[in-house]
Amino acid sequence: MSNNTSGRFSVAGKVIIITGATGALGAAAATALASEGAKLVLVAGTKDKLLTLSEELSGQGAHVLAISARPESDEITRSIIEQTVKHFGRLDGVLIASGVNDVRLASEFPVDAWQAVMDANVKSSWLMARAAADQFMQQEGGGKIVFVSSTRGKLGHSAGYSAYCPSKHAVDGLTRSLACEWGRQGIQVNAIAPTVFRSPLTAWMFEDTEKGINARTGMLSRIPLGRLGEPEDLVGATQFLLSRASDFCTGQIFYIDGGYTAG
Repeated sequence: MSNNTSGRFSVAGKVIIITGATGALGAAAATALASEGAKLVLVAGTKDKLLTLSEELSGQGAHVLAISARPESDEITRSIIEQTVKHFGRLDGVLIASGVNDVRLASEFPVDAWQAVMDANVKSSWLMARAAADQFMQQEGGGKIVFVSSTRGKLGHSAGYSAYCPSKHAVDGLTRSLACEWGRQGIQVNAIAPTVFRSPLTAWMFEDTEKGINARTGMLSRIPLGRLGEPEDLVGATQFLLSRASDFCTGQIFYIDGGYTAG
């Protein structure tokens, strides 16, 4: 075996689906993976943003297929896989980065709103993973599934996270159970779990307003590296989990949190 491991981290030529592709993480991952030569299937419900991202990456020479959809039903997820295989001939990896949060105190949380968070974060992840796994089992070489969890899958929160925290805890359980179920078929299932990172939803925490400063100060007091995250902080681990370098890694939750969960 060669001692040169750099090639094992390559995603060049790999066909990778990214759901939630227009979100902060999804877009950062798409940009990074495209620059490394991956062939991308970008999936998002925000059609205008999806078209803009697709055209931008295509203009840089990337091979991109854009699908305007949300992975919310068995029919839709299987259609995404079918379109991918029809266009590129195979599938190598899936980054499931779609999801939502809805912050409300438990006593004030409508049941249907709570269920919507669980459906978007858990049910859709399970549906997308299952559809991808069916394709992986039909082709040589297996494949890789990367969920997006959160430090909130491990830690609770006092400010109205009674839907989001259990949904991400469920994603962690999904990661481990599917890794066990599909390992013998050559499928690796892992998750990345970030803490707060810059996105449209968290932009207020980065602002120098009283609210932003107070929230940021509280978070930074528990982050050993002394800063909040950026979307680019998440792409290295994502590429590792989608490359051959992670071939003996499955069922793991990778905390990308500046040390937040260490203390």
